[in-house]
Amino acid sequence: MKPSRLAVDTNVLLDIAAGVNDVLDAADVIADRLPETEQLVTPSVLDELAYLSDSGLTAQVRQSARQAIQLLRGKDRFRPILELPFAPENAEKLAVEFLRRKLLPDEEVHDSLILAETVLLDCHILLTSDEHLRSLDHQQLTWLLNQRDLTAPVIATPREIVRKFFR
Repeated sequence: MKPSRLAVDTNVLLDIAAGVNDVLDAADVIADRLPETEQLVTPSVLDELAYLSDSGLTAQVRQSARQAIQLLRGKDRFRPILELPFAPENAEKLAVEFLRRKLLPDEEVHDSLILAETVLLDCHILLTSDEHLRSLDHQQLTWLLNQRDLTAPVIATPREIVRKFFR
């Protein structure tokens, strides 16, 4: 049986690097409750971390991005996806469709690409603190993806994971 997959958004990795308690607790809960789950970092998230490590708005963001990159190099918890197992154009087309259908605001091009990569990598969960992703119409997302024989991931925040599953 294929292990389930979880994708992490950039903000989650930044928060882990910065030592945010809710996010660290959520990572521990996931490791305890879902030990066989592959925790993937999509190419768009890797690109965003690289950008933020050089050009983040504050020194703290730049430092957290650099620490997150180091975390990815040294830990077995997260698996960076350096090359997609599908044509990148497929993710771009799906991301454009998310924006066209107003599932995300027009300016959230990067979030739409992260969501598309998450879907096409067959991830069951997208862990994010991003309010745009959390507040999208999940019913509309599911309907759109079902038409393409794709499955919508559960989109959850680290705080929700801790609240619902922490013992």
